[in-house]
Formats: sequence, C-alpha cells, structure tokens
Amino acid sequence: MNRRILTLMTALVPIVVFGVLLAVVTVPFVSLGPGPTFNTLGEVDGKQVVAINGIDTHPTSGHLNMTTVAQRDGLTLGQALTLWVSGREQLVPRDLVFPPDKSREDVEKDQDADFKNSEDAAEYAALGYLKYPDAVRVAKVNDPGPSAGKLQAGDAIAAVDGKPVANLAEFTGLMKDTKPGQEIAIDYRRKNAPAGTARITLGASPDRDSGLLGVSVLDAPWAPFSIDFNLANVGGPSAGLMFSLAVIDKLTTGDLNGSKFIAGTGTINEEGKVGPIGGITHKMLAAQEAGASVFLVPADNCDEAKSMREDRMELVKVDTLAGAVDSLHTLTSGGRPPSC
Repeated sequence: MNRRILTLMTALVPIVVFGVLLAVVTVPFVSLGPGPTFNTLGEVDGKQVVAINGIDTHPTSGHLNMTTVAQRDGLTLGQALTLWVSGREQLVPRDLVFPPDKSREDVEKDQDADFKNSEDAAEYAALGYLKYPDAVRVAKVNDPGPSAGKLQAGDAIAAVDGKPVANLAEFTGLMKDTKPGQEIAIDYRRKNAPAGTARITLGASPDRDSGLLGVSVLDAPWAPFSIDFNLANVGGPSAGLMFSLAVIDKLTTGDLNGSKFIAGTGTINEEGKVGPIGGITHKMLAAQEAGASVFLVPADNCDEAKSMREDRMELVKVDTLAGAVDSLHTLTSGGRPPSC
C-alpha cells in the first residue's frame, strides 16, 4: 500500500472514532434552556388557558404570559457540545433532574402533581384576594370510598347532620363523634349546580375510632363557579402566580397588563405568597424572545435575574399576589413599581 495513503488512513482513524463517539455515546447531563411561553389570557388547542364558567367574566386583552424551562435528556456527546457552545443552554448533571432513586416516570408524576397543586393554590389565592369567603372545601374524594359518587372535589361542606360548619376545626370536631357504619347527612354546595344533601355510610380506618368519610378537606376560599386551567404537558409549580393574575384579570374590570406585554413566573401558596423558582434566566430569555417588555420576578430570584438583565425588559420584584397586582396597576398609571 502506498505509504502516503497509509499515513492518511492512520490520521483519519481517530477522526472517525471521535465522530462515532460524538454521534453514539450519550452523556450523563440534561440540558436546560428557554421553553415555550403561554398567554394565560389566551387559548391553547382551542381552549382558554384559564376558563371560568358559571359567572360573567370581563373581557381581557394583551398578555400575561407564564414561562417554562425546556429539558432535553438522552443527549449524545455531539448534541451536548453543540448545545453548550450555543450559549443558550445549561448542562447540569442528570442526577440533579432525575434522582437515581426515582424513575423518570416517578419524576414526571411528581412534576404533574406539583403543577396540579399550583393550579389549586392559584385558585385559592385569587379567590382570597377577591374576598370570597373561606369554606370547608373537599380537595379529594377517595375512590373507592364512602363518599365516592356522592361528594365531588370542589364541593363546600356546609353542615353535618344539620349542624353548620364554618371551618375545618368545626367539621373535624363533629366527625370525631361519629362511628364506622353510621349514616350521616352532609349538606354541600356545588359549583355550577344546586346545593344538595348526601347521605353517606361511614367507613372504618385502623388509625381512628371515628367513622371515615373518605375525603380530604381544607379551609380555603370558595365560589359558586368553576375555574379550570387547560395546559397539558407542563409540570412543576411555577405557573401559580400568572394563573392567579389571569383569574383576577377576568373577574375584575380593566386590563391588569395596561396594554403592556407582561410575562413572569413564581410559585404561589393559598395565602398569596409568591415563592422562588428554578431556571429564572432561561424563562427570562424565553419571555424576551416572545416580545415581553415587563417580567415579574419572585423577590428571592432577583439577584439571579439581575445577572442577565436586559434593557428591553423591566424586572418587577414581587413577593405577594397583592403586591403583583399593585405593581401592575402602578405600571398602568405610568409609575415605577418595585424592581430588582
């Protein structure tokens, strides 16, 4: 064989091997980057992102966008290097996103549960801000269980055997005096439906002497209309703030955004406290590229947010739902709200 050809082939071997490694070998990293944004005042797949039924709502316009972080798993070495060089993606050890003691399915279930909890908290926080009164709300009905088919999640329990209950303590006190096998009458209020009475034969539980109703309940604001959040394939708790703002915008006059393109993020609890989230810089980049001029930042994320501050977006610091609403009103009137 010609020595020149042999030399060339010898030089090509490591290049070919490296190319194969780039294309085939996977790396133990997950990339995090800007994900899609969703206008909580708009529609996705023909459904309103925040749908309120059973009460007249006020027309809304403009944008109150929630933001997300995109995850890519199963990266090859070549893909990882390409994403890293782009500067738009962050590579993190896979174990930080998918812990070794949990399957991917378990992690996704946890994220879905966090998202559902954020929807519930967003509703409670918004109704509380709007001064709807607390009630003993049914959060979950066990199926199978004594109340399956008789009570529904979202019902407000008004009385037990004719005795009114105004809060969880009163309800729990009455239930402690019951026995397994006893039939009781639960007066309830139901969203978008008439009030009713359910007669329920209580079950038994090994950890209590009293009867088992088979529901989870909590004290939370209640309204006679329904609020549904229609976003699929989104996990985690960070949409709570923007969901609450959309509910308030639809149930009050005027536009909270004041014709500005508002985006943001933040967890929220039942009392309206806004909490920090992960991936703030990725969400800011997604919002900026979508056209946002204002970004609502949880107060505890401000330092990180300032690390990539862009003049094209005003960073508004928020720590409560009420504070976020006040800040939007301030923007609408031409003032300067608290900033990062």
